[in-house]
Amino acid sequence: MAQTIYQVDAFASRAFAGNPAAVCILSSPAPEDWMRDVAREMNLSETAFLAPKDDGFNLRWLTPTTEVALCGHATLASAHILWETGVLRTDEQARFHTLSGLLTADRKGDWIELDFPAKPEEASNPWDELVNGLGIAPRYVGKSQFDYLVEADSERAVRSLDPDFALLKRAKARGVIVTARAEGGEFDFISRFFAPAAGVNEDPVTGSAHCVLGPFWAKRLGKTEFVAFQASARGGVVKVRVVDGRVKLGGQAVTVMRGKLF
Repeated sequence: MAQTIYQVDAFASRAFAGNPAAVCILSSPAPEDWMRDVAREMNLSETAFLAPKDDGFNLRWLTPTTEVALCGHATLASAHILWETGVLRTDEQARFHTLSGLLTADRKGDWIELDFPAKPEEASNPWDELVNGLGIAPRYVGKSQFDYLVEADSERAVRSLDPDFALLKRAKARGVIVTARAEGGEFDFISRFFAPAAGVNEDPVTGSAHCVLGPFWAKRLGKTEFVAFQASARGGVVKVRVVDGRVKLGGQAVTVMRGKLF
């Protein structure tokens, strides 16, 4: 039987922006090898696989090379598809059972708000491959559960980064977040995210990185609500709220493709 699969641009208000994710809603859990083959075939930073479960859905995220433990944009895309296709009513909460525990999504007008665990970083010594791979002198380096976080001197430094991915691939982490305070009035901070070790040189918009960025900037800016911009070539806006050890991530999503897997 053919399996429907969707492609959604997440953290975007229009098509061909934000971060594309594939979403596959299954009637029951699928074989591991098949899911890995589909993720490689889609060749996006993440493909989300959902299977019904009591009180929600099992949700797994696969890159073309590996399974990840936390992913924001593919979760946003999954909730968007559940509502758009009528699997859930628009006033129903989307509930996902994942490797990072229970995650939820709620409709907030034209936006979707995800409830994710905060992943605060701790100060870490910069290592040579990190500094040389980024080509900048960090103001600060921290390490969270999944990623390194590097604070750069300026927004311009973040935007102009041209990393050496072969060096960054040696990081003993999922990826490297680079951030700086925004210089204009529209955003509070900007970031970019590099994960060559996970098969994604630069991720366009990374919801899970904001689980680190939210607590980091809350300490520095003295507030708990932010509008952030991930400054990849596609770019995307993320609303961030830090609440009681959780991070609320707000974004929009647009369906760009629906197909059949045979």
